Amino acid sequence: MQKTVALHTLGCKLNFSETSTIANQFIKNGFSIVDFDDNADVYVLNSCTVTENAEKECRQIVRRALRNNPDAFIIITGCYAQLRPEEIMEIEGVNVVLGTNEKFRIFELIGDFNNKSLSCIYVSPTEKLSDFGKAISSESINRTRAFFKIQDGCDYKCSFCTIPLARGKSRSMRADDLISEFTKIINDGYKEIVLTGVNVGDYKNDSGDNFYDILKKLIKIEGDFRVRISSIEPNLLSDDIIYLIASCEKICNHFHIPLQSGSNKILKLMQRRYTTEYYFDLINKIKNIIPDACIGIDVIVGFPGESEELFNQTYNFLSSLPFSYLHVFTYSERPNTKAINLPFKVSISERKRRNNILRTLSEQRKKEFYSSMLGTTHKVLFESENINGLIKGFTSNYIRISVNYDSSLVNNFAIVKLENIKDNIISGSILETNNYLIHH
Repeated sequence: MQKTVALHTLGCKLNFSETSTIANQFIKNGFSIVDFDDNADVYVLNSCTVTENAEKECRQIVRRALRNNPDAFIIITGCYAQLRPEEIMEIEGVNVVLGTNEKFRIFELIGDFNNKSLSCIYVSPTEKLSDFGKAISSESINRTRAFFKIQDGCDYKCSFCTIPLARGKSRSMRADDLISEFTKIINDGYKEIVLTGVNVGDYKNDSGDNFYDILKKLIKIEGDFRVRISSIEPNLLSDDIIYLIASCEKICNHFHIPLQSGSNKILKLMQRRYTTEYYFDLINKIKNIIPDACIGIDVIVGFPGESEELFNQTYNFLSSLPFSYLHVFTYSERPNTKAINLPFKVSISERKRRNNILRTLSEQRKKEFYSSMLGTTHKVLFESENINGLIKGFTSNYIRISVNYDSSLVNNFAIVKLENIKDNIISGSILETNNYLIHH
């Protein structure tokens, strides 16, 4: 009887792409993939350590797996596994803990998926994290969107972040590997490739290419596709990259640029590499060069020392920026970070209050951004599902679109006129598909 494996991912898009690679290894070794809520022989959890909640969730998920199958073999990998393997081993039912270097060596390290075997930890020290494990994942079975890991690790020393401890120094995919893997993704039928990494803008390969250089090479590859950049640090978003995106339809007009705080005092405590003045000029430059660009911003509330006055600075600073949405994070203390020892901690209830304030601002800005796009036409990549007679997709500038379902639109681009907003989705009408005009 064929053995089964169920996989679950916590955290970032990079983790999702790596989980997909792990899943493919199981398939190659004769396993079939089942849903995490089904009875499986093996459960793999790819963990995260960015917030305290991710670690609590890890414990809950192990319990959930054991309810499905008390005899299951349970593997925990990912950032939490790299940082605190002994802590994970104390969770009842865990059989193997795999670190960052080991997550793609499951079948090399584990000979027998029998939960009666001895529990083991395979974790290399952080300073030895040098492997670059290839990772590609798809968001849906119709091969519309693929997440492609081109960089791993981080050399930055932000005072709140454990990721450099969990993933090691910055390292990038070799030039030849990147081009050949990217070409394979296109040939497999994917139409949107999201470039991911811990610090993707820090990409530097063996041929001397930086992130801008590699973008120029990718857009020259033959095929009907577009590239989306997952997230990029403000100090690494060069004018060259901005002008390349402005001049090239194959790169999405979508920027996700972490800010973290609108207070220079807090940015300094966070050990970020820019000031609010620099960030303000960058965002406005993007909007001047690419007026319809979608700009998403990461921000952390409740960092130690963030007084009411400094939080208001952040709120007012964000209000002055032409952004489209926010990802709001509530600060949580992470072991082995500088920030954990900083004075003037913000109460948990106050952190939550500030989070809600910024989420409200985000919702308001998203509605304004969507409204500003009504009446315009955009190229949309459609997905596969028929949901109540509708098919959905995204524009280059990350607007969710729905039109009447037509099977010929699946995993294809079409020109759409944006007409009405309902529930954070814009409905529209098809003007052109596959270069044929639609006559109304």
